[in-house]
Amino acid sequence: MATAPDRRNFDTLAPEFSVKTGGQDLPQAAKADLVALAVVEDVDAPSMFTFTVLGWDGVKMKVKWMDEDLFKEGKPVELRMGYYTDNRQFVFKGEITGLEPVFENKQAPTLTVRGYDRRHRLMRKRKTRSFLNMKDSDIASQVAGDAGLRPDVKDTRVTLEYVLQHSQTDLEFLGQRADRIGYEVVVVDRTLCFRPRKKDEDEVLTLNRDVELLEFFPRLSTVGQVEEIVVRGWDPKEKKELLGHSSTGDESPLLGRSASGPDMVGRAFGKTGGVSVDRPVHSQEEADQLARGWFGEMALNYIMGHGLCIGEPTLRAGSVVKIQGLGKRFSGRYYVTSTEHQFKKSTGYRTSFAVRRNAT
Repeated sequence: MATAPDRRNFDTLAPEFSVKTGGQDLPQAAKADLVALAVVEDVDAPSMFTFTVLGWDGVKMKVKWMDEDLFKEGKPVELRMGYYTDNRQFVFKGEITGLEPVFENKQAPTLTVRGYDRRHRLMRKRKTRSFLNMKDSDIASQVAGDAGLRPDVKDTRVTLEYVLQHSQTDLEFLGQRADRIGYEVVVVDRTLCFRPRKKDEDEVLTLNRDVELLEFFPRLSTVGQVEEIVVRGWDPKEKKELLGHSSTGDESPLLGRSASGPDMVGRAFGKTGGVSVDRPVHSQEEADQLARGWFGEMALNYIMGHGLCIGEPTLRAGSVVKIQGLGKRFSGRYYVTSTEHQFKKSTGYRTSFAVRRNAT
């Protein structure tokens, strides 16, 4: 089982980072001018980086870095963060998509370089097309190939007679397909991953209150938690109603040891019933898959929180983290939905994060 890295081997007050553009390390002069760097990861949106460099040459008395090919749009970027050379880890791979110079009165100019992971390539064009007799995983593989990305998909098993992409970008379309069944769309470098949320994996590290964890704000709410979800559809061939059911017990794997949100709402308030959803489905397998997917997503909203810790390059969106020292109810495993790794010369390296949990 993964644990927090051994911090005896490096000084967390001395953060290190590296930036590569176009496969080359950032020149030392540019690294010396770098004043801020941030990487924002999200399982439900393209991940983004920004870094800001000073843009004024005090010797030549003119702007610098503004016109360099070093920061040209479309150049690949790799970012590492951590502590000392041996403890830096990859936190981002993507492409430069924009430049934002700032020219303020009585202030030296700065240049912010911005970019996204390659999910941004799936946002360029709205399309209308259909897919016949394919699984969602097959559709994701085709979309990845069309965008020049390698597919890494988890078999969704249910074959769908007809799926329409109607005036949507590929990212909107894949995100919608993923939301229906409790999947996520993630791009890692040049690979598009279409997969279930990785709630059942070992935690990547442990955050201890007042050690690595600086702030944490969880919120437990039974509002929106129900004991059952029913998907209602119609089979036009057999002329009969299709009913997909998912209820307490189907929200596994649990991130806690006591009770899930759907289980707890039943214990606290008695039989609360469920939610019935009408959706166009064409088979019993599809109805059951939708019910399970929506039920799992609903349960994962039982506890939501956000926090701040010392810089942790292993803390990534789409992973599981263990938080200790919060009492029995709120200590334990959480699914990480987003992170922001931020380095500033004034404050050092910090990681903020958002998490969700389906049980206590």
